[in-house]
Amino acid sequence: MSVNNENEFPILTTRRLTMRPLRESDANEIFTLRSDEEINKYVDRQRSKTLDDALDFIKIISPKTQESNLKYWAITIKGHDTLIGTICLFDESQDHKKCEIGFELLNEFQGQGIMVEAANSVIEYGFQTLGFDAIKAHTHKENQKSIALLHKLNFNLTRLTLDSEPNLVVFLRTKNQEPTS
Repeated sequence: MSVNNENEFPILTTRRLTMRPLRESDANEIFTLRSDEEINKYVDRQRSKTLDDALDFIKIISPKTQESNLKYWAITIKGHDTLIGTICLFDESQDHKKCEIGFELLNEFQGQGIMVEAANSVIEYGFQTLGFDAIKAHTHKENQKSIALLHKLNFNLTRLTLDSEPNLVVFLRTKNQEPTS
């Protein structure tokens, strides 16, 4: 993983990928991610109904990445600028030791190891640069793809369900766990 200048939003690169800031020019792909029935099957959020919905989302998220500890990256294939997915670190704890990870990938790019590569880079950044001790992930208990990915990323199941969200399971990865390849 390589990181650009620390004073700017961090652009992360891996062997195949670049994770860069979200841009208004990503609206078509964000619309697809946020409106696709299969991608959103287990996600509890309002789906984008129009391209303007996607653009509004970008206009809300982009300033927050500059003003807060939210890190929200567009995932692209190196040498191409088109967004193929997103990954984020958010919901930082008050003691600044934990956060949550979230991710989504366009259907045609799933099953190619892209999210494992992107997530390992973001997790390393969270532990090494941001100083987190632990990163958690919530996913729907029936989302087998996400659960399998979290296991590949060395996350451990910590709670079968949340009291407030009985369909969500909670995974955790700590700083001292070995990364995956």
